[in-house]
Amino acid sequence: MVGATLGDIRRYIESLASDSGSYYLVCGRTGEHPVPAAGLAFECRSTARAAARATEQYRAALRRYDPRLPFYDVIVCHHIANEATTEDREQPASPVADARDDPATAAHASDDQTVINFCHTVAGAVFETVAESPHDGLEDAIMDTYFEVAETIEGPDELCLRLLESMATEIDTRLEAEEQLDVLLAAAQRLPSQPSGGDPLESVLSELESVALLGTYTVDSRSTDSATGTRSWTVTLDEYALGRSGERVVTLPIVLELFRRFPTRELSLVAADSPATRSTSWRMTVTTAPTDSPDGLVRVSELSHP
Repeated sequence: MVGATLGDIRRYIESLASDSGSYYLVCGRTGEHPVPAAGLAFECRSTARAAARATEQYRAALRRYDPRLPFYDVIVCHHIANEATTEDREQPASPVADARDDPATAAHASDDQTVINFCHTVAGAVFETVAESPHDGLEDAIMDTYFEVAETIEGPDELCLRLLESMATEIDTRLEAEEQLDVLLAAAQRLPSQPSGGDPLESVLSELESVALLGTYTVDSRSTDSATGTRSWTVTLDEYALGRSGERVVTLPIVLELFRRFPTRELSLVAADSPATRSTSWRMTVTTAPTDSPDGLVRVSELSHP
């Protein structure tokens, strides 16, 4: 796939997938499921091998945006009944295998990798969209901001968070609200579809919690205007990894996941603040009220207390 874009490679991998497939891809060293093939299955070994090659190509292309993207040794596994077998070769020994003897260490490593995979899935979708958009210079600006921050960071999980922050900073600075909306709606379409039904915000927050990007959350209140159909939620996020005290709260992944489930041009996030009694919490209002200028699509300012 010479000259293929991230979007081309991802769509190719998805075209190989099958709902009834029993072959899947993992990293032979860590057992993690590599983006963008995570969650996909393939009908036969040869198809899965083709997907593995494309997955390595995708990750190599994504690494030019984030040189610290983890290297995965992608292999094919076969799932039969309740038993999984490794295809192509034996899974090599690694330090990670030793860590599995310690449940606490293994759980921590798993959480970190989940955050990394989630962040790079979001980043990949946004980068694909930006690369195909008319917003010249935005892609380079994101990377310039990221590399400046990355010089002071060592942990890969922290680096992937800073990548999303860099995206939010440059999109917010360089694009008007409607342009931001167009980019995020298009990026959300690049993500695997989600089942409809249920409260979309509850589903999004639950997913962020499951990937350890969010500690806990509460939906303090919700309302619907029967006349206009406007929906509104007031939520509190505890230990949100993209909400550092004294800075703007990054809403980019929240909005992207909302658009993934509930695409609309009528969405705003406003009034983020850190409750005085809980310094690691942030509260904001999410609304679908009609507006000529959507707000808070990539980040919102923290309100200061008197």
